[in-house]
Amino acid sequence: MTVDNPTTGAGRPPGAASDRPTGPPTTGSTATRVLGVISLVGIAVLVLLGVFLTPADAELGDTIRILYMHVPTVSTAYLAFVITAIASVMYLWKRTEFWDLLAASSAELGVLFFALTILNGMLWGKITWGVFWRWEPRLTTTAVLMLTYVGYLAVRQIPNDTRTRGTISAVIGIMAVVNIPITHKAVDWWRGLHQEKTIFGTVDPDMKGLQLFTAYLGLTVFLVLFSWLLIHRFRVAWLAERAADVGVDAAIAERRAERAVPSSAGGAS
Repeated sequence: MTVDNPTTGAGRPPGAASDRPTGPPTTGSTATRVLGVISLVGIAVLVLLGVFLTPADAELGDTIRILYMHVPTVSTAYLAFVITAIASVMYLWKRTEFWDLLAASSAELGVLFFALTILNGMLWGKITWGVFWRWEPRLTTTAVLMLTYVGYLAVRQIPNDTRTRGTISAVIGIMAVVNIPITHKAVDWWRGLHQEKTIFGTVDPDMKGLQLFTAYLGLTVFLVLFSWLLIHRFRVAWLAERAADVGVDAAIAERRAERAVPSSAGGAS
């Protein structure tokens, strides 16, 4: 059965590309707008508290203000990479496009937040150590983790059919997550310059009052921000796949029409 309309899918046999769920027509919704407003307001409050209102730390001084950004970004990046691993496992099990796109979308955001982690960590290192970077255990494992997920995203750009691409990237996404505990525990396993991790690896147990509130506010705000961005990025990826489906179907329909023209002309003569 031929394709009568590549846009609407009329005349398309069941199971064809455009018979897949089309998802939302846009990336925005009431829920995402609410998340967006909360994220922007939260970031503004976090900057106000972290930069201007919280007192300097007794030991770290004003460098503690960098940690109000550093801890939330690295925690969010770890969460994104874990979601990528879980979605990758689900893709290998279910073989559905949803899990593949979720894994990729989360990995992209994980790389973004991890890049921010490295940048503000370099700023902290310059102030504390006098240099932006040293190849000590925590920073070395951090670089390896970053390159691993950049490689994951690069593999997804290699031209291939969606099933092969999804399978290869899923395997990488599962293997890459092993680097997270190695990076996190590097300060315990090897001697280096990086300070030891704090309670739960996030918030310093000596924090109190406004400092403690700002630290937890940062974690909460970045969690909401990540949720907002992940929903949008997933929907963009979903719509891009649907647009690609329509493009392929249109090309097939055009090719079939071209082949039908000579046949009709021959029959008329």
